[in-house]
Amino acid sequence: MAQPHVLIAGASGVIGRAAVARFASAGWKVTALSRRDPKLDCTYAHLPVDLTNSTACVEAIAGLDPVTHLVYAAVYEEPDLVNGWRSAAQMETNRAMLENLLEPLGMSGSLSHVSAFQGTKAYGVHIRPFPVPARESWPRHDHENFYWLQEDLLRAAAEKAGFGFTIWRPQVVFGDAIGAVMNVLPVIGAFSALEAAQGRPLCFTGGPDYVLEAVDAGLIAGALFWAAEAETARNEIFNITNGDVFAWRNVWPAIAEALGATPGSDAPQRLADTLPPRAEEWRALARLEGLACEDLGALMGRSHHYADFIFATGAKRPPAPVIVSTIKLRKAGFGGCVDSEDMFRKLIRQLQDRNVLPSRERIERLSNGRTP
Repeated sequence: MAQPHVLIAGASGVIGRAAVARFASAGWKVTALSRRDPKLDCTYAHLPVDLTNSTACVEAIAGLDPVTHLVYAAVYEEPDLVNGWRSAAQMETNRAMLENLLEPLGMSGSLSHVSAFQGTKAYGVHIRPFPVPARESWPRHDHENFYWLQEDLLRAAAEKAGFGFTIWRPQVVFGDAIGAVMNVLPVIGAFSALEAAQGRPLCFTGGPDYVLEAVDAGLIAGALFWAAEAETARNEIFNITNGDVFAWRNVWPAIAEALGATPGSDAPQRLADTLPPRAEEWRALARLEGLACEDLGALMGRSHHYADFIFATGAKRPPAPVIVSTIKLRKAGFGGCVDSEDMFRKLIRQLQDRNVLPSRERIERLSNGRTP
């Protein structure tokens, strides 16, 4: 059997980065398609392509060995992240990006499976509370969303070209990617380091508690690998989570401990407002520590806006629980799970090991008012 070849679009993002590592570790031929190299210590080829440029996509696919699988984890978000979710321009851009890649791949005749992503916005979480738990069998939620544009496009392309697909609806995704639109751990880590340098504890900045779920990007990568060949995943939609629930204040001590910080009392603030003005403060700290990214904006991407959203910052009452059912995925054959507190510890350690965040020991010294 010929070596399978997976093309991972959005390879420098939270999910894409984990997917590159997972497929490469299994000996697959991996092409990472993204503007930025994910810079992973595994075997893959990086292909920088602008997915909004249809000609560039056609030329890129023509230059590749036959692609058997596509993991489409690319997304375009507007600068105003949350309000941009209702933007017609954002929706059309995301539809066109997928079409620009799918069309030449479908014409190649080698494509056998595509994994694509939606999320809990498929259940209208950004519009109104939904019943608990959300199920994949529900009718399509009546609101405009690029998910529906991409899903319709994918279904039509699959029927025409004969490949299978799996659509994923993860809960809040956490990984070790930086510069992402929705990955809050680098934001929390940077905030913690800046506060420690000022002799302050790590305080929770959000609003009222509510129950939510997380999913480790590594767990998603394992599910993607399973779905690539599993008949029970073909042409299906799956929710995916770690398997447990949490509230931010309950996991905050574990996050602080992993970072080396001291947890403090609440300090409500919009990180989208308070962190950008501290860019020079971060630059000085990063230079002192020899960190990998001195540019705070490049570290956070748009994720400080996302942090405010999932922290329920400014909410006057507790948001409704955001819970989805993962029974369908388990019954189909994928039963992976992750303890969310263990996930936070692991991913923070990975960011520290990559020198993205200061070491736990250094933050402890700063928190205790001592210099190295």
